[in-house]
Amino acid sequence: MKYKQSKKQNQRIEQITENTLVIGADIAKETHVARGIDFRGIELGKDCVFKNDRSGLLKLVSWMKELQRQHAKTDVIFGIEPTGHYWFTLAEFLQHEGIKLVIVNPHHVSKSKELEDNSPTKNDYKDAKVIADLVRNGHYSEPRLPKSVYADLRILMNHREKVMLNLGQVQRRIQNWLDRFFPEYQNVFADWEGKASLITLAEFPTPQEIVTLGAFTVLKRWKQEVKRAVGMKRAEKLVQAAQDSIGLTEGLMAAKIELKNLLEQHTLFTRQIDDIMRQVVELLEQIPGSEEMLTVPGVGVVTLAGFLAEVGDLKGYNHSQQIIRLAGFNLRENSSGKKKGKSTITKRGRSRLRALLFRAMMPMVAKNTEFKALHHYYTKRAQNPLKKKQSIVALCGKLIRVLHTLGTKQIRYNANDVLGPVRQSQLQMVA
Repeated sequence: MKYKQSKKQNQRIEQITENTLVIGADIAKETHVARGIDFRGIELGKDCVFKNDRSGLLKLVSWMKELQRQHAKTDVIFGIEPTGHYWFTLAEFLQHEGIKLVIVNPHHVSKSKELEDNSPTKNDYKDAKVIADLVRNGHYSEPRLPKSVYADLRILMNHREKVMLNLGQVQRRIQNWLDRFFPEYQNVFADWEGKASLITLAEFPTPQEIVTLGAFTVLKRWKQEVKRAVGMKRAEKLVQAAQDSIGLTEGLMAAKIELKNLLEQHTLFTRQIDDIMRQVVELLEQIPGSEEMLTVPGVGVVTLAGFLAEVGDLKGYNHSQQIIRLAGFNLRENSSGKKKGKSTITKRGRSRLRALLFRAMMPMVAKNTEFKALHHYYTKRAQNPLKKKQSIVALCGKLIRVLHTLGTKQIRYNANDVLGPVRQSQLQMVA
């Protein structure tokens, strides 16, 4: 593993020749700072301060071309520290200009600052030079900017995540309302988001209104929209709960306004999620191999869409290990001298992708036959048994390899291929 990492860094360094102009830029919301150096780290010319608009980006390009002319540089490599979302427009502009963009790890920038002037101080000019030096020494990676259908998929899945957060907040606030004004309500409706329950909350939410209407009137209103699963027994139970309720009786006028607004938000967010998922399904149908990847038991549309939104086109990866590194599931060794510590995952990749795979694996180890068997093997084997969480992390890497294979080769899920003859024999021995 160490050899592979060293070899990869050497390849990056070899791309920086005496004909290469290395640019480091510190990215902000409105004003950016760029500095240029050569392959030995010697600064070339003055820095460039440019605005985050078209005139500013054109100024940057003119400045780089002038540096190339003055110092006879034929190639340009532009390095940045990814700061929030502010670098996206710059990255697309440079891509259209044919300028190679690379990114450096923010941890590396933070830890390398004192090498510049033996001081922990921070400013935009210093950071730009530190970034350029990191690029010169091969400490960079090439970003995978999503294109076409994958760009749409990423935006939709990010938007879905935010809408889900809003919906969860509204659901908790409605539950809070019920706890205050009708705490017995969920003895009648275990799921308050059902159709009959939402009618009740929208039209006669307080115990006083329910008692006044009576069971027959309540049931008659339910039956206008709900044909099954509700009857007189449920209506009578609701009226009895309302009669025995210990909910608050003061401030009911304002409380009903509060609940009305919360229900409107609940309806809006629910509809938005449905609309998003309809679009996501249409996008997945356009991606080759998505149908085959969905044949994995336990992998649904949300999991696959989230995976492809973060990873992009699977054909851009020569090996599934690249995706494992992107997710931060690759192992690191903690050792010093004669002491050898435990290996842990780096967590230096995409946290959203890592969380998505971990959440997907939790039900898979319970329902997917092959992954359940592997989880049992990893945690029960005689030599080096893993803890349950370690096993799930290892299986996340396995899922990445399976999805990469199915997606690139466009073949359906096969249990025998997932385990293989060697692993099957090991599982039989453990059993």
